[in-house]
Amino acid sequence: MTPELARRIAFTLGALLVYRLGTYIPLPGIDPNVWEQVFRSQASGILGMFNMFAGGSIHRMAIFALNIMPYISASVIIQLLTTVSPQLQALKKEGEAGRKTLNQYPRYLTVLLAALQSYGIAVGLESAGNIVSDPGMFFRLSTAITLTGGTIFLVWLSEQITLRGIGNGLALLTFAGLVAEMPHSFASMIIVTHQGPLSAERASLLAIPWVALVGLVVFVELARRRVPVEFAARNLGGRLLPAQSSHLSLKLNTAGVIPLVFASSLPLLPSTFSSLSAAKGPEWFQWITTQLGHGRPLFLALYLALIVFFAFMYTAFVVDPEHAADSLKKYGGVIPGIEPGEPTAEYLDRVVSYTTCIGSVYLAAIFLIPEILVTHYQSPFYLDGSSVLIMVCTVLDIETQVRGQSLTEPPGGEQG
Repeated sequence: MTPELARRIAFTLGALLVYRLGTYIPLPGIDPNVWEQVFRSQASGILGMFNMFAGGSIHRMAIFALNIMPYISASVIIQLLTTVSPQLQALKKEGEAGRKTLNQYPRYLTVLLAALQSYGIAVGLESAGNIVSDPGMFFRLSTAITLTGGTIFLVWLSEQITLRGIGNGLALLTFAGLVAEMPHSFASMIIVTHQGPLSAERASLLAIPWVALVGLVVFVELARRRVPVEFAARNLGGRLLPAQSSHLSLKLNTAGVIPLVFASSLPLLPSTFSSLSAAKGPEWFQWITTQLGHGRPLFLALYLALIVFFAFMYTAFVVDPEHAADSLKKYGGVIPGIEPGEPTAEYLDRVVSYTTCIGSVYLAAIFLIPEILVTHYQSPFYLDGSSVLIMVCTVLDIETQVRGQSLTEPPGGEQG
């Protein structure tokens, strides 16, 4: 291990330790016993899902309860707006200065989203019973400032990890939160196998699909659709470059975890609102809430439809076949058998559509496998597809960066 790699690993571990300590610092003015009862009554809804991503911060109502979700939402919103706004597109094309300006917009939007969400949380806590010991405007403002400040600190911490540590900071914080909740899940599984109706043999058999799920994620995330490209001989700066063969590498799952994260929250909203509200609501709303429970046909159908929709929508925003075709034409690259320009863009669009179909089916599979295991086979351990995807991708990214650091650094350390 090189000195530089050792420093990066030490910095990353220290940053993750700070993050984990913050998930145990509770908000002031909260009765933890009352909040524990309220949370457990809603653990199967959207609060339970967000608590898993937040490393248990919501369960403890800690200062990092919002985690980095507002920043992720802000980044996605700005990224989508960039594709439709001429002003943002112009900034993106201005080079390094334009990109720095564009990178500031998600931070500004994060402050706004975090402030609105944290104030809403404060109001919700006041109206949910005797959770708040001294409700009022002071509690709302202090809660909003504390939770917003916690999110801003985590955004800064994730950027420091990316610059000075190992791996992507945002993914690594989410990964740390997910991993931190896994011992509790494993402990629950052991209790069920020893005290419950589930035998150890059956639990071992149910572990096989979970291992297969991880293997599927690793296989697809490493898979690439390679489009061959031929570059003709050209003169560059008075130097003749020979003809070269290369390829465009396209991921099967270009959208990443975004479709799963977006699709997972929408079906759970009615049940969450119903559990937070004292009133039962109209009969049609109660019927929808019941049908959107885990394992219900309407829940599965809606979730699958949303996954496919968001996979195609997000891929269309982040992949631009016309830009790729223009770049190939600019540098003298052609796809064998395809004319440059518009025919190349149409061909790349068909390839991206094909890979997105495979990616959406893959995302649907890693959603369905955990749902089927829990709903129909009473699996004692649950980890949704988005969590598996985040953890596997984070580990693969860390492995790639560690290997890169080991290859770029001299074996004897820095040379003076």
